[in-house]
Amino acid sequence: MGEAIFPSGAALVIGGSGGVGQAVCMEFARAGTDVALTYHSKRDVANAVAARIRTLGRNATVHQLNIADGARVDAVVGEAAATHGRLHTVVVGAGTLARQVLVSEMTREQWQTVIDHDLNGFYNVVHATLPRLKEWGGGSYVHLGSAGHLRWPERDVMSVAPKAAIEALMTGIAREEGRHNIRANTVLLGVIEAGMFLELTGQGYFDEHWVSEVHRNLALKRWGQPEEVGYAAVFLASNRALYLTGQRIAVAGGYGI
Repeated sequence: MGEAIFPSGAALVIGGSGGVGQAVCMEFARAGTDVALTYHSKRDVANAVAARIRTLGRNATVHQLNIADGARVDAVVGEAAATHGRLHTVVVGAGTLARQVLVSEMTREQWQTVIDHDLNGFYNVVHATLPRLKEWGGGSYVHLGSAGHLRWPERDVMSVAPKAAIEALMTGIAREEGRHNIRANTVLLGVIEAGMFLELTGQGYFDEHWVSEVHRNLALKRWGQPEEVGYAAVFLASNRALYLTGQRIAVAGGYGI
């Protein structure tokens, strides 16, 4: 067996039933750690991911979760910790399906939804996990953010704005909690050929003109693959990145350069 790059316990992957989240779960399992994964409505998908993880010889648990529900977040973190002994990593990849609108077109209801679910939901996760990570002697947060943090993608305000606020919180965690051996880093996602991108493509949001314009802003002229997000998330969470905190790795094909 190779070098262990994680301590005992599990990685909690919030949004593990999503297109990208599934790949993140699998890469953590391949890296040699157990996984607690959450789903919002895709129970069958989550169970299938857990079954695949178990074929790799790792333990996996499945938990239903809406991160906007603070009490449920507390309960799920407690359940996962009780089963796995401890959590060494918290990956936050859950997010609202972000309709493509201009800032001027966004309704109050749309704004309130993404703030309540994505931003306040992230706070709920931190509130439930940070005290426990301190008790366990440290750990790692990995946020799956947006490459729109680097260069504004028109009509993507519902995704980028709440994630930018989360980035401020991630910086605060990195700065304030490093003394407790807690790290906080982000993978900034470009266009990944999975999950939300495929769903919105199927709904007709992204036509040939959109594809051409986005490719023009990429150094690597292709879409990203979900496992490539997983590689970056595993690295940031592992003991190979123990002196990295408050950092952002853009898995975005050179978008923004």
